[in-house]
Amino acid sequence: MSNSIRKKKIFSSAQEAAISARKHIESPQCKSASYRLAFQDPDFLLQDELRPVRLELELLKPELILKEQHIESTVVVFGSARIADPETAEARLVSAQAEHSSNKQDPLLTHQVELARRDLENSRYYDEARKLGHLISSNTGKDKLVVITGGGPGIMEAANRGAHEAGMPSIGMNIVLPHEQSPNPYITPDLNFQFHYFAVRKMHLLMRAKSLVVFPGGFGTLDELFETLTIIQTHKVEPIPVLLFGKAFWERIINFNALVEEGTISAEDLELFRYVETADEAWKLISEANGL
Repeated sequence: MSNSIRKKKIFSSAQEAAISARKHIESPQCKSASYRLAFQDPDFLLQDELRPVRLELELLKPELILKEQHIESTVVVFGSARIADPETAEARLVSAQAEHSSNKQDPLLTHQVELARRDLENSRYYDEARKLGHLISSNTGKDKLVVITGGGPGIMEAANRGAHEAGMPSIGMNIVLPHEQSPNPYITPDLNFQFHYFAVRKMHLLMRAKSLVVFPGGFGTLDELFETLTIIQTHKVEPIPVLLFGKAFWERIINFNALVEEGTISAEDLELFRYVETADEAWKLISEANGL
């Protein structure tokens, strides 16, 4: 059988059906919501009972677009949305110190200065994530690695920014939140996605991952880290390098050795991740693991 016969269209397309359905919208019967094509009826699609369909749509849309763009291998960069670039962090410290100088007895202002000082110290992670995004995107190996982040500010912005400065595409996977998270300006526009479901978003972040780099972060970063470690530990996915950036931070936040001592994880589970301190160190491990 020839290709031309095999590819012959049997059914009309959804696009054609949508155009045809608009022809008689002036009659009262056709104006009723019940008459809308199901896939053109937003009120219908947003019903609670349609949640399984919406989950599938969120899975399929990025999948099809990334396939069209021939993106098969990614390096995931997780980290806090609150870690600012050094210039911004320094300006915040200067501002906090100026406010504090007018009322040095105010404990809240004192605390704000302490936080601003810590933010400036942590801004080094922004620079390292930016450098790492550039290193990943500049690789010339046969398996082209693409930076992917959660799409927001902070560490995510830094990694996308590094890729952008290397002149290469990068992906952002945004999530709808009560306090709107805007996509950072360094994501490639055609690779900028928005999700409602955290579960589908996390699946897409890991589906093509060849390595995972986790910078300091809060609840969201911890959630993403532990889910990744869990699915590697339970052999749901093939092992990939999981690099925790900043050993001092992670050892202060999580006592992994205590989990071993309590018998809730095995000593071998500590080998599921490694600590790194610089973008160069992280890239060396990523490139070695991927034969680049």
